[in-house]
Amino acid sequence: MISYNISKRQAAHFLLKHQRLGPYRLPEGRESVYRYIRHVNCIQYDPLNITGHNHELVLQARIPGFTSEMAQELLYQDRRLLDGWDKNMSIYCTEDWPSFRRLRDSAAARYGSNESVMALVQEIRAEIAERGPLSSLDMGGKDKVDWAWAPARLSRAALESMYFWGELSIHHRVHTRRYYDFSANLLPKELLEAPEPNPSEESYQDWYVLRRIGAIGLLWNRAGDGWLGISNLKTADRAGAIQRLLLADSIREVRVEGIKPPLFVRTSDAAELEAILKCEPGKSPFDSGHFAAAIAPLDNLIWDRELIRQLFGFQYRWEVYKPAGERQYGYYVLPLLYGDRFAARFEPVLDRASGNLILRNWWWEPDEGPLSSGLMAAAKSAVTTLARSLGAARIAVPPSVAAQSGIGEWDGDLES
Repeated sequence: MISYNISKRQAAHFLLKHQRLGPYRLPEGRESVYRYIRHVNCIQYDPLNITGHNHELVLQARIPGFTSEMAQELLYQDRRLLDGWDKNMSIYCTEDWPSFRRLRDSAAARYGSNESVMALVQEIRAEIAERGPLSSLDMGGKDKVDWAWAPARLSRAALESMYFWGELSIHHRVHTRRYYDFSANLLPKELLEAPEPNPSEESYQDWYVLRRIGAIGLLWNRAGDGWLGISNLKTADRAGAIQRLLLADSIREVRVEGIKPPLFVRTSDAAELEAILKCEPGKSPFDSGHFAAAIAPLDNLIWDRELIRQLFGFQYRWEVYKPAGERQYGYYVLPLLYGDRFAARFEPVLDRASGNLILRNWWWEPDEGPLSSGLMAAAKSAVTTLARSLGAARIAVPPSVAAQSGIGEWDGDLES
């Protein structure tokens, strides 16, 4: 069995290379959106849009000139990407549809037993057949049903049930509102009729464990957000899948200096790891350039927050669900990656009335700060990249934030 012994810095460099960040950013254009998602299997979707949706923040960090229209076209025109359930709400490649058949079958058994929902299903079928794609508001009715975290309109519950079991797919979105159509109208017949490619529970678990390792780059067998969304996969099941994948040389063990549990890498990614290990001291791409990026709160890179703490010395919590008085930083705070380290975190808000991207707060990490001209220039470039991806008119820094952070005067006008 092939294994690797590496330093924390080498592990960090591999993760950044695997995630196509810094000097490993992808070329411009929407094809890079597809290439990245194919590489990491899925990216997380979240309906909050404080300064762009999570998936848009993920992509702007990796693809120069990214705009939200690129993802929209791949999702709702080309249909090469799908809104689906993977790591919670996610976006993944349409060709992966057959691999989630057992999830859809499980949803059909679960939601199909809800009498209130099923009573509305036939009506929804008739309405979509006659009127085309519909949202829950188009169905009318005010009846509610217990649903997910809170009571919801029955029409929404019925549409979502049909979506979960695969009869409906998302035709398009208007902001966060989903419009549904029959999957048969949107997806190729061969995909809809394809059999489950992992018929046994063990082969399915092996596929999913391998998928999650590839989604991050390096992952261990310990509880964490990197494993979220895989139903019925307990620690012992993961351990069994990891052993089978090791025996098949589908993954390899990585021992990182100073980290007790082993990490695992896809064998298909081993060449990239080996290239990092062969790099001579002082000749890493991170040693010669000033690269910075605003990182999404649910970015693949930071799915496993404990792993990031141990590798990068950076502790990050997404505080949107914390009461305001309990937050250490702010409501929607983004990490700033600089080179091979996290140098700051900041709280941007897009003011849609003025078109300004406002920097409400800025916090430097210990031993980091604006005195480094390379860091400051890279940080401003990263914020500018974010603003342009959002179509912002300018970047606004309140005087109190400029003074407190040491950023000082900042010409936030965006060149056309």
